[in-house]
Amino acid sequence: METLNPTTRLIDLMILGRQRVIATAMLDTPDGALLVDPGPGSCLDTLRSALREAGMTGRDLHGVLLTHIHLDHAGASGALVREFPHLVVYVHERGAPHMIDPAKLMASATRLYGDEMDRLWGEFAPVPASRVRTLAGGELLCIGGRELDVAYTPGHASHHVCYHDHETGIAFVGDTAGIRTELSPYVLPPTPPPDIDIPAWRMSMATVRAWSPSGLFLTHFGLKPDVTAHLDLMAEELDVFERVSRDLVHTAAEVEREGRFIQGVVARMVDRVGAEDACAYRAAVSLEHCWMGLARYWAKRTR
Repeated sequence: METLNPTTRLIDLMILGRQRVIATAMLDTPDGALLVDPGPGSCLDTLRSALREAGMTGRDLHGVLLTHIHLDHAGASGALVREFPHLVVYVHERGAPHMIDPAKLMASATRLYGDEMDRLWGEFAPVPASRVRTLAGGELLCIGGRELDVAYTPGHASHHVCYHDHETGIAFVGDTAGIRTELSPYVLPPTPPPDIDIPAWRMSMATVRAWSPSGLFLTHFGLKPDVTAHLDLMAEELDVFERVSRDLVHTAAEVEREGRFIQGVVARMVDRVGAEDACAYRAAVSLEHCWMGLARYWAKRTR
């Protein structure tokens, strides 16, 4: 567990033994700590171990703030609530039904990950409806005197929200601000299916920018203090993703599109951060899935 400031800590969930891929934030309040995106069920033992090392148990937690319900962000929520039934899970209203009954979500994820589901993500247990608090965006959460603005931020997912902490100024942005290792000069937009929406994503980044946050906390990975530079890098690469994928859909044979897209992304990553760090980005998101999400996006726009 890494201390970011007196009331905010970072837990590296060490998925598959790899450092700096999935981060959980912990915000201390007098009513108990809040976990922002507790990660997948496969990392639950790591999360428990980090809490123990900090002298905490689940009884010291108030609840879970979900930016969205993808397995790498939300998968451990149900198991935590099962173990500690007092916990409250905050989630966007579009994602809430899938936390209560994850059958459709898991079926969709299985189509992407197949036999790797359990190894990668572990159990995704349901959350009892009584422990779910739905969000629409625009709320001000007041928990133990700590105040957080909630904004609806679609683009990466139709059920995505971001949180802005009044006390520290940090914005907890899930995947809205992309993937970035350390303070490297590259930000990767994660664009998996099913509901990528690039115009909405740009508006969501503008919403985050308007908060004038002191830093951006990314699930992949960690706190970025260079807010303007980071969002500029993200916007630049999102523009590239849009332009390149559109051109491929319109000009390239279908069998060539995915390979050419991946080749271009890898070349830009290696040019900016080197081959070793490029592998770290690819551990956080599948570029094959990024292409699938963009192809679906263009197919929907064509329809």
